[in-house]
Amino acid sequence: MHVPPTHHPHHTPPTAPRRHRRTRALGFAALAVSLLMAFPTAQSAFGEEAEVVAGGGDLGPNVLVFDPSTPDIQGKVDEIFTKQESNQFGSDRYALMFKPGTYNDINAQIGFYTSIAGLGLNPDDTTFNGDVTVDAGWFDGNATQNFWRSAENLALNPVSGTNRWAVSQAAPFRRMHVKGGLNLAPDGYGWASGGYIADSKIDGQVGPYSQQQWYTRDSSIGSWGNGVWNMTFSGVEGAPAQSFPEPPYTTLETTPVSREKPFLYLDGDAYKVFVPAKRTNARGTTWAGGTPQGESIPLDQFYVVKPGASAETINAAVDQGLHLLFTPGVYHVDQPIEIDRANTVALGLGLATIIPDNGVTAIKVGDVDGVKLAGLLVDAGPVNSETLVEVGPDGASADHSTNPTSLQDVFVRIGGAGPGKATTSIVVNSDDAIIDHTWVWRADHGEGVGWETNRADYGVHVKGDDVLATGLFVEHFNKYDVQWSGENGKTIFFQNEKAYDAPNQAAVQNGDTKGYAAYKVDDSVTTHEGWGMGSYCYFNVDPTIRQQHGFQAPVKPGVKFHDLLVVSLGGKGQYEHVINDTGSPTSGDTTVPSQVVSFP
Repeated sequence: MHVPPTHHPHHTPPTAPRRHRRTRALGFAALAVSLLMAFPTAQSAFGEEAEVVAGGGDLGPNVLVFDPSTPDIQGKVDEIFTKQESNQFGSDRYALMFKPGTYNDINAQIGFYTSIAGLGLNPDDTTFNGDVTVDAGWFDGNATQNFWRSAENLALNPVSGTNRWAVSQAAPFRRMHVKGGLNLAPDGYGWASGGYIADSKIDGQVGPYSQQQWYTRDSSIGSWGNGVWNMTFSGVEGAPAQSFPEPPYTTLETTPVSREKPFLYLDGDAYKVFVPAKRTNARGTTWAGGTPQGESIPLDQFYVVKPGASAETINAAVDQGLHLLFTPGVYHVDQPIEIDRANTVALGLGLATIIPDNGVTAIKVGDVDGVKLAGLLVDAGPVNSETLVEVGPDGASADHSTNPTSLQDVFVRIGGAGPGKATTSIVVNSDDAIIDHTWVWRADHGEGVGWETNRADYGVHVKGDDVLATGLFVEHFNKYDVQWSGENGKTIFFQNEKAYDAPNQAAVQNGDTKGYAAYKVDDSVTTHEGWGMGSYCYFNVDPTIRQQHGFQAPVKPGVKFHDLLVVSLGGKGQYEHVINDTGSPTSGDTTVPSQVVSFP
C-alpha cells in the first residue's frame, strides 16, 4: 500500500577496472548438454534413461488468442476483467493475445494478473481503434494497489485521444505505440504510485498527474506533463531536461546497457519468441526503424509449461536444450528450477507464478552467458527460503559483458496471498547482469502479514560486479531493502518504502544506527553510481520511529549519487538524513521530500 502526498498535484560514467575475472572453460556439464541435445533418448550420468520432454504445443486455456474476425471480442475481454478487476490475491492468470490486424471499438480494461499483447513483430502490426485501460473504480479511485498486469506490443488510437494507464508497481507498459496521449492517473485524479514504460512511443503528452514517481526507458514521447517526487528518464526522446529537484526530473541521454524483454509473436501461422539484441548507450525504441535487431526462436524449441508441471520436468527440458515458456498459472516447485545453459529464455505469460515448497529456492541461474528471465512472479511459500531467485552461484566470476543475463518484469512477493517467508528475495552473484524492472515486495496488506509472520530481512543483494539495475522497486523488508556488495554497480531509478509494520525503534535498530538503510552500498565498494532514487517511510504502528537515513554508502571518489530524496508519509516516522549524515531531516506531517541533488 502507498500513502499519498497530502497535496493534489496537477502538476556513461567511465567503467572501473574489473576484479577477480576468470575465463570459464567448457566442462563436462556443457558437453553433457550438447549430447542430450543430439540424441532423442537422454541418458543420465548413471546410465538411467531420463525423461524426454517435447517442445512446442498449444498455449493452454488461459491464453486467449483473438483475430479481427473473432466474434464478441469486447464481451470476452469484459468477462475476464469482471473476474480480475479486484482479484488482487487470487490464483487466476490470463494472457490476452491479439493477432496482427486492426480491431475497432475495443476498450480492453486490464485487471489483476492479466497481460494484453499484440502478436506482431512490431507494435504497429496490431492496432486498436480503441483503448487499453487501467482505472481504479474497484478501489474508490485510488490506484496505489493496481499491481501485477501488463500491456505490450500494441498500437492504440485512443477514442478520446488519450489512453488511461493508472497503475502502480509491477505493471509494465512495454513496446507500445500510443497515437495520442497517455494519462497515468485514475479517473478523478486520485492517488497512484507507479510505474514503468520501456521501448514505447507516445505521440502526444504523458500526463502523470498524481503519480508519485515513474521511470521511462529507451522510448519516445511527445512531451511530459508534470512531476511529484521522482520522475526519471534514460534514453528517452522528448524527455524533459534535467532539473531535479524542481521539477523533480532526472534525465540521462542514454541507457548504458539495455536489452528488451523477449516476446511471443506470429510469423505467418507459426509462433516464435523474439529475443531483442543487447544495446549500449541506447536512445529511443528498438522498432522505430522497422525490423528490430535480435533473434527469433521457434516455439518447438520451447517447453510450453502448463500448471501441474514439476520442477523435475522443467529441469529435464532445460537439460535437453529447450527454452521455457510458462503459460498463465500458478506453479509449485519442490526443488529449484535450474538454468545452467547459456542463452536460455524463460518467459512467463500472464504473470505466471512460481511458489517454492518446503523452503527451496524457486529459480537458480548458473554463471553462464545470456540467460533471459522475464514475466514471472515468484511468491514465497510458508516455509522460509534462504533465497527465492539466485543469479549465479556464490563466488561467480565469469565475464558476461558481451552477453549478460537479464531479469525483466521478474517480481517477488512475500506474503499477501498467504503466509510467506524468505531471508533474501533476489541474490545476483553473476557479473554484468541486468535487472530491468523488478518489484520485490514484502506485503503490507492481504493474508499472512505481520512483522514476524512474513519475515523477510533482505530484498535484493547484488554481489556481482558491473551489474546494472534499470527500474528497481523494492519495499518493506525487515532490514536492508537493497544491499550492494559488487563493484561498479549502477542503478537508474529506485523506489522504496521502508516496512510499515515495525513494532518499535528497537525492532529496526542496526547497532548504533537508527534503522537499516533502504539502499546500502558496502564499505568495501570503491565504484558505484545511482540516479533518481527515493525512499519513503510510513511507520504506522509506531510513528515515533526514526530512520537515520534512506541511503548508506562509503565516502569515496568513485561512489556517486545523483538526485536522492526521502519522504515521511503523513509524518508517520521520520528520516534524520538522506544519505549517511548528509541531507536535511524530514519534518512534521508534511510530505515535502528532503533531497540531495548529488553525493558526495
